[in-house]
Amino acid sequence: MGQLEEEQDWIRQSREGNHESFAALIARYQRMVHSLTFRMTGSLADGEDLAQETFILAFRRLDSFRGESKFSSWLCQIAVNTCLNWKKRQTRRERTHQDWAEHEQVSGGTCATLSEAEEESTRRVQAALLKLSPKQRAAIVLTVYEGMNHAEAARILGCSETTVSWRLFAARAKLKRLLKTSHD
Repeated sequence: MGQLEEEQDWIRQSREGNHESFAALIARYQRMVHSLTFRMTGSLADGEDLAQETFILAFRRLDSFRGESKFSSWLCQIAVNTCLNWKKRQTRRERTHQDWAEHEQVSGGTCATLSEAEEESTRRVQAALLKLSPKQRAAIVLTVYEGMNHAEAARILGCSETTVSWRLFAARAKLKRLLKTSHD
């Protein structure tokens, strides 16, 4: 049995309530989803939570998967939407915390110093990614980190290939500025 047939069998069995088959799908796509959610959030803990939420939503919505696209693309779409919704909630939470902090006149923070050049570079890139708009960040994550072409990214993001191209163009220009500024 080929990989595609095996996957289709797992999907069918999962729809019938076989949790072991869905666990096999999770095992196959866990790394991809974790990578995507980490890149979208910049946090391992939040990325893990959102990856778990993605798989829960996928299981609940399995009947809506029609097989018109690859299962991995369908799963990425759920993950991206989960991350975008998380970002909206996170922004509201941060605004509330900021308002509270200003009201209470409390401030603080710590900054860890990284010693390794590679860790510093990774941190700078991730920090720059987080300064992009969520839609630009999603376009970068899907095409650069997940290796999707513009058509696949467009399907997942629910927009045209041209829109993906424009988002990538704008995101790359902003990343270049941000990384140049943070390096100077």
